[in-house]
Amino acid sequence: MTEKVGVYICHCGSNIAGIIDVEGLAEWAGENLEGVTVSRDYRFMCSSLGQELIEEDIKNEGLTRVVVGACSPHLHEKTFRRVCANAGLNPYLFQMASLREQISWVTTDKDKADEKARALIAGAVRRVQLQEELEPSEVPVNPNTLVVGGGIAGIQASLELADAGHHVYLVEREPSIGGHMAQFDKTFPTLDCAACILTPKMSDVGTHDNITLLSYSEVEEVSGFVGNFDVRIRKKASYIKEEDCTGCGICIEKCPKTVVDDVFEAGLGYRKAVYRPFPQAVPKFPVIDYETCIYFEKGTCKACEKFCPTGAIDFEQQDSYLDLNVGNIILTTGCDVFNADQIPQYGYGRLANVFTSLEFERMCNAAGPTEGKIVLRDGVTEPQSVAIIHCVGSRDKNYNAYCSNVCCMAALKFGHLVMEKTDAKVTSFYIDMRTPHKGYEEFYERLQEEGMKFVRGRAAEVTNAARTPNEDGKLIVQAEDTLLGKQRRIPVDMVILMGALEPQVDARDVALQFGISCSMNGWFTERHPKLDPVATMTDGVFIAGTCQGPKDIPDTVSQGAAAAARVLGMITRGTVLIEPIVATINEDKCSGCRICNNLCPYSAIEFLEDKDVSYINAALCKGCGTCVAACPSQAISGAHFSNEQIFSEIGGLLYDVVGGNGAKAPAPESELVLA
Repeated sequence: MTEKVGVYICHCGSNIAGIIDVEGLAEWAGENLEGVTVSRDYRFMCSSLGQELIEEDIKNEGLTRVVVGACSPHLHEKTFRRVCANAGLNPYLFQMASLREQISWVTTDKDKADEKARALIAGAVRRVQLQEELEPSEVPVNPNTLVVGGGIAGIQASLELADAGHHVYLVEREPSIGGHMAQFDKTFPTLDCAACILTPKMSDVGTHDNITLLSYSEVEEVSGFVGNFDVRIRKKASYIKEEDCTGCGICIEKCPKTVVDDVFEAGLGYRKAVYRPFPQAVPKFPVIDYETCIYFEKGTCKACEKFCPTGAIDFEQQDSYLDLNVGNIILTTGCDVFNADQIPQYGYGRLANVFTSLEFERMCNAAGPTEGKIVLRDGVTEPQSVAIIHCVGSRDKNYNAYCSNVCCMAALKFGHLVMEKTDAKVTSFYIDMRTPHKGYEEFYERLQEEGMKFVRGRAAEVTNAARTPNEDGKLIVQAEDTLLGKQRRIPVDMVILMGALEPQVDARDVALQFGISCSMNGWFTERHPKLDPVATMTDGVFIAGTCQGPKDIPDTVSQGAAAAARVLGMITRGTVLIEPIVATINEDKCSGCRICNNLCPYSAIEFLEDKDVSYINAALCKGCGTCVAACPSQAISGAHFSNEQIFSEIGGLLYDVVGGNGAKAPAPESELVLA
């Protein structure tokens, strides 16, 4: 049976029609391409009228195949597949040619554009005639969800799902949830107390019937597919029996070992070997640090065990494992802060009164190591002048080229806190002041009115080498003031470095574990940066918060809620459709070489020991074709991308070389004979 093909060329306003002769292209396809029954052009094929045009032609003209020349399939392939389905045509008998992204947006040569457009349409017409009907399969969705990371994004996502009546497993590697927000004093631009708005949510997580909180735990293994993930969690030994512990804190009080707290207090404060990160920690149970505990170092002490009134100390406790089955996973693993000693000219670690932004956050906090007093490293002296240097490690090609999004506003917040708590003068060294969100520009203007000084220009150096008497005993910030057009040396008592936000050090390992990808900078990659920012290319795995890129608290909370909404949609439906464009293995041809097993980027291929052949899990396969190309036995075939379809499309692309549809290449005038 000869297929009846409908060809539809979209003007896309002037995006395509401004370069390509769309009317001429439609006319050419109708006259020259074999099998084309209907060929039309329309201003916007994706519009309701454009879709109705295709539907009517399928029904009235009896079309068996459809080709649309428009934008990228990434944008509207689903739209036109749905149009075909509405008209009773299998959606996989449709093919799309990208005339906009591959032609009109990349050239201004109209003759070359018309030539390539004819090739793409010819290739699509040839290919679509060999496409076969496919049907998606349904997979049930387990309503339980795993959330990895207990910062504000993970807390928000967990509460959204739990409040909707679905169970959540929240995994956090630290002893308490809260993330970086728990370290902050105030939040910009409203200057709300961070603890005041965060701890109620933390408490809700700790007491919610639908949330199982797995703190001090890490994900060890992940397998399975959307709707049915098998996850193994390792709960690290805390040497505290949680079922017996009341959280009274006597063990912390009696512990004789004090160490520097490099994590929560950013190195400014101290904690005991048995500790909880901060007073409002959730859960309330302390943990014993194996690395610093006197008993594990020397085999003596056990003071905590002697004084514990409930006998909750267990020095023999081992790591335990928990196996879970969940339908979806939300990654909210957060970010790290740039290590400022990588830039030696700023003097961090060498000059005592150079502080990082996280150190200053803890200093400002009333529950911090200085009880909220802003002092120099000696712990007593109040600064009379403070410099804040923006973009330390960000907007710098030597470190991170991207903007860290929050530094400008955090610097303004710091300036306000310094002037509120001291009489110090504050000078901010910035490249560009970026205040794009609600209330941010007003906050910037407020700080200008409060007397904060601004120098536009990247600080070149922080030094203690005085040149004049007024610089003696001071830190000198040397910078180019681009507004004044000259170099400036400003002596100050304290310098605050606004460090870049960076991906977690193990972000790439985590991404590999969950079958997702990272950007070149190490941030988790979303399915689409604008249209689908919380989904990933692995179905059932979502991302939210600063693991996806630098963002402030409101955006982080919004993404956490958005990821939860996506999961709720899948849970409510009860099943998820699996794309039928997948690879399959012919067991009769498979030699059991296992080459494909290691190449699959989605871990969709497993080896069946009993049959000595490989098997592809259709629910995990994304139809990328890596295994198809690699198989030395040609035992693997890809649905919707068969060799016949691919070669037919290539033949169509070369229509002007091989003499048109189905024509053979002309014989050469003379043949070269090799002796």
